[in-house]
Amino acid sequence: MTIPPRTGLVVGKFWPPHRGHQLLLETAAAQVAELVVLVYANPDSPSHPAAVRAEWLRMLYRGDEGAAGPHIGHTPLRIFALSATDGVPPDAADDHTHREFVRQWLARQGIRVDVIFSSEAYGPGFAQHLGVPHVTVDESRRQVPISGTQMRGNPSAYAPYLHPLVAAQLGVVPPASVPRVVFLGAESSGKSTLCAALAEACGTVWVPEYGRTLHEQKNGNLDYDDLLYIARRHAELEDEAAAQSRGVLFCDTNAATTALYSYYYFHRCDPALQAMAAVCGKRYAHTFVCAPTVPFEQDGWRGPEALRSFQHGMILMQLDYFGIPYTLVEGTVAERVAQVQAELGRTAGW
Repeated sequence: MTIPPRTGLVVGKFWPPHRGHQLLLETAAAQVAELVVLVYANPDSPSHPAAVRAEWLRMLYRGDEGAAGPHIGHTPLRIFALSATDGVPPDAADDHTHREFVRQWLARQGIRVDVIFSSEAYGPGFAQHLGVPHVTVDESRRQVPISGTQMRGNPSAYAPYLHPLVAAQLGVVPPASVPRVVFLGAESSGKSTLCAALAEACGTVWVPEYGRTLHEQKNGNLDYDDLLYIARRHAELEDEAAAQSRGVLFCDTNAATTALYSYYYFHRCDPALQAMAAVCGKRYAHTFVCAPTVPFEQDGWRGPEALRSFQHGMILMQLDYFGIPYTLVEGTVAERVAQVQAELGRTAGW
């Protein structure tokens, strides 16, 4: 289907961005060639102001290539965070004031929109004021039964309607449909092999390390921003795999290890990635660490073997720092499978 060369507009608080907002944005993006998104509130959130929320949206829709900017499919997003310096009217102001503010702001920026998308009753009148058509998206909240007001009132209760990246910034973790068991370890410590063996033994699925996938796709040339993207995409792949799992989901690596690699390669770590690392203790039902005692395999993508011992120590230090209990597994693949099954049987009754 050929998308007409038109520009869409979505306006909202996005406080915080939730699955309903994502449905709105993704539905809109599928119908336009470019989507303009305005993020603002007055009064604004003191802890997560519009600029922060707009950045969350950019993170959510950052693709593999990164440099192309946020986009949904082939549709680029132009995301603007507005504040008091832009003349944002109070939330309690009448509809005409809000509509005229947006009209004048768009005119000052030289932005012409052709269609407005919203999930609110004010949408048709807003679009009429701007002289463009309106498209309603799930105003009844049947597809995604959540509102920003509900989310702000109790983010923990409505965490299932938050993307893992956004949930982590709020310090909450969406409940898992099945228990997730994560395996950490230095390079060439047998994580992938063990996950695959356990998935076969338990008749379920497992999630490979996405960082490895992107590392190979980019021929080893990862950028700083790639590390947060890796953690976000890995969390999404876990959620997708959970729907196919049976009883348990095995995961190779987590956001905490990705944060370690961010510090290792770039000597810094995005605060959003730090937040994702900090909730790993809640996200996984059990954490296992693979001892670096299996023969080292240099596949062209790994660092030197001598680095394994350092990596192993850093992982253990990080787990202790976050207060995450873990179980160390050693021996052959069969022995490790048996150790994991025995530990899960003892702690979870499996």
